[in-house]
Amino acid sequence: MSDFATIHRSLAATFTDKVKGTTDWDAPAPCEGWTARSVVEHLVTWFPAFLAGGSEVRLPKGPGVEEHPEVAWELQRDAVQAILDDPARAGLPFTAEGVAADTVGEVINQYYTSDLLIHIWDLARATGQGDRLDPGAAEAALAAMEPIENQLRASGHFGTARGPLRDDADATDRLISFTGRDPYWRSPADD
Repeated sequence: MSDFATIHRSLAATFTDKVKGTTDWDAPAPCEGWTARSVVEHLVTWFPAFLAGGSEVRLPKGPGVEEHPEVAWELQRDAVQAILDDPARAGLPFTAEGVAADTVGEVINQYYTSDLLIHIWDLARATGQGDRLDPGAAEAALAAMEPIENQLRASGHFGTARGPLRDDADATDRLISFTGRDPYWRSPADD
């Protein structure tokens, strides 16, 4: 479980930097209809219910993202990290139909941490911050997703892969395109 904890700690720190660097929570985000605030709201709302639906683990409820996005994020970040840092809690069973993970640690790594990686880009792009993902993390995420592409697309969480990519497309561009996002998206405020 220590690898899961290390991966989450690193990505959560990067996302925290993007949260702290956000000056306009209403800035449009690359996902249609979303804002910078929506990116944080998504992470702190879908995962607690998903985790509770397949395990005995309950994440603490925090303040609403509407009023305190930074505090809501930090509470969830710390709660998830505490689970991953505790082998007994990370090793608790997780059972849910259609989920290919047997433990809480595995489900955090496969579903939540990979989602966090993608949303680092979303928040960074929405707020004009550096948006290049760790190349190794982006390559690993893409390698894990490609074999289950049909399942991911059928879930409705990913759109059709975007393309064509430029000749200089890096791991970030390839991953973001795979998820159905436009890796070259720019905020309307940038125009």
